[in-house]
Amino acid sequence: MRLMWTDSFYDQLTEDGAFLRAERRLDTELVDKIILQLNRIYPQILTDKEATKFRNLDVPTGVRLGELLMHLQAKGEEACREFYRALHLHVEDVYYSLPTRLRLRDSADPFTYPTSANKQRHVMNDKGPLFFLGCFSIAVGMALVYYYGEDRMTGGSRALGMAALGLKRKAREVLIWYTEESLMK
Repeated sequence: MRLMWTDSFYDQLTEDGAFLRAERRLDTELVDKIILQLNRIYPQILTDKEATKFRNLDVPTGVRLGELLMHLQAKGEEACREFYRALHLHVEDVYYSLPTRLRLRDSADPFTYPTSANKQRHVMNDKGPLFFLGCFSIAVGMALVYYYGEDRMTGGSRALGMAALGLKRKAREVLIWYTEESLMK
């Protein structure tokens, strides 16, 4: 098995061909869109006569698609690349589920063979859940202080002072100062 980054588009199309022919999401309408794009934008790849042949509704979509893929491979590397471009443009979900694309996505290092499972997780930060809970608690506390304001906070300021006991030095000083100020008024 060769690596994705060294495969030519011709080789990728050879590998992805069986998947594409069996793919149910590639219905007649989508295959026609791909054929029309190749015909309109790259008439040197797919002439009007060839496009008409591949759009024949009397032939099942899987068969037409298989013939189109063989035709594009016969045209060469540029035709295969343009097919992938059209597939990506019109049927993005199928494009990203191609075997060659999955192999590329699952490969953590492009210079090694692909791994069987995607071990890399999507991580927003490396601080962990306690950091998130701490930030969330501070945000909720600030929202409560803002919402209740100084006028309504006479009885709750003692609880705010007690909450300062478990915080770091700077946060504790701010909360105790706020408690003392509200009690003096």
